[in-house]
Amino acid sequence: MTAIRHASFAPHVAPDTRLLILGSLPGVRSLAEQQYYAHPTNQFWRLLGEVVDKPLATMDYDDRLAALREAKVGLWDVIRSAERHTSSDSQIREAEAHDLAALVADLPNLRMIAFNGGKAAAIGRKQLSPLDGVAVVDLPSSSAAHTIGFASKLDRWRTLRDAL
Repeated sequence: MTAIRHASFAPHVAPDTRLLILGSLPGVRSLAEQQYYAHPTNQFWRLLGEVVDKPLATMDYDDRLAALREAKVGLWDVIRSAERHTSSDSQIREAEAHDLAALVADLPNLRMIAFNGGKAAAIGRKQLSPLDGVAVVDLPSSSAAHTIGFASKLDRWRTLRDAL
């Protein structure tokens, strides 16, 4: 199977963003639907819903994004484009990174950057210098392929409340 070059979405941020959650690169389903975390088995919207105390997983996509903006939560990915033939982060090749430092410089209220999964952290941390007053957190991946269980993930994801 030949790898296909995929590109990520535009950032979903506002000038008053306090928490920026960074994934690696949208999966096949997310790219097809043009929505962050579109695969129904991905636990992202359930986890983040617990953090912001809103039923994000049951909301329409546009309402989810509006709720995140209201909660001052931004989303983006660390990879601008890469080759991959499945949704697995382990299949990512020839990754071209986003300019995270430029985005972060435009977010004066930012309190925390959280990496959703190991691949996002490995690529994203290389791009960022230490930031005064901004915590950097590595989260267990919201992907169902990361099988530590929802409750274990949620314990770690709840630390994001410190930024809100």
